[in-house]
Amino acid sequence: MTDTPEAPVYGYDDLHRLMSLMTGDEKHGPAATSTLDALWVLYDRVLRVTPGTADAPGRDRFLLSKGHGPMAYYAVLAARGFFGEELLPGFGSYDSPLGHHPDRVLVPGAEIGSGSLGHGLPLAVGSVLGLRAQGLAGPRVWVLTGDAELDEGSNHEAIAYAGPAGLEQLHTVVIDNGSASYARPGGIAARFEAAGWSVRTVDGRDHGALYAAYTAPHPGRPHAVIARVAPKS
Repeated sequence: MTDTPEAPVYGYDDLHRLMSLMTGDEKHGPAATSTLDALWVLYDRVLRVTPGTADAPGRDRFLLSKGHGPMAYYAVLAARGFFGEELLPGFGSYDSPLGHHPDRVLVPGAEIGSGSLGHGLPLAVGSVLGLRAQGLAGPRVWVLTGDAELDEGSNHEAIAYAGPAGLEQLHTVVIDNGSASYARPGGIAARFEAAGWSVRTVDGRDHGALYAAYTAPHPGRPHAVIARVAPKS
C-alpha cells in the first residue's frame, strides 16, 4: 500500500465535491454515481474497517467487483480518511495511484485490483473460505457487483456454490440500474434465492433502506442486497 499522511474525515455532503475533483473518465461517470449511496452507507455505518485497521486480520473486507468507474469508490475512501483528497485531481494520470481501475497495491484501503468484470464475487467466496480456514468467524466479506456483471459465468458459479456452502460471512450488493442484456425469470433476487441466499431488494439511493437491508439477519446463509438505481437524466 502507498504510504499517505493522515487524512481528514468528511461526510456524505462532501462526496460530490470530492468526485468533482476527478476528471477524464466521463465514459464511466454513470457507473460511479450509481454506486455512491450504496458505498457510502457501507463505509459510514456498516463496514468494520478504518485506515488504522486496513491490514488487521479481524477487519471486514470490501471488494469492488464493479471496478470500472471507480470515482465514487475513491471519493468514499478519501472521505473516510484512507488517503488525502489531494490525490483525487490526479485521477487517471500516469503517476497517480488512482487509476481508471483500482489497484490494491497502490490504493490505500483497496482489497483487490478490479476492472475486468466477473472476478469480485468468486474472490469474495475464496476470501470467506480463507477466513474459515484460519478460524476467523468474525470478519465479514462484502462485494459490490453490477447487474450486467452477473451475466459472467464465474459469478453464476460463485452464486451457486455459496448458498449450499452456507457462507454466512459473505455479503453481495448488486447495483441494478437495468443495464443487463439478459433478463432472468423473476429478476435478480430470484436467482440468488434459488441458490439458497438471503435476499433483500431496496431503493439504492435510500440510506435508511440500504442500512436495514445490509444489517438484516441471515443465519447460515450468504446475503444479497439488490440496490435498484434508476439512471439519472
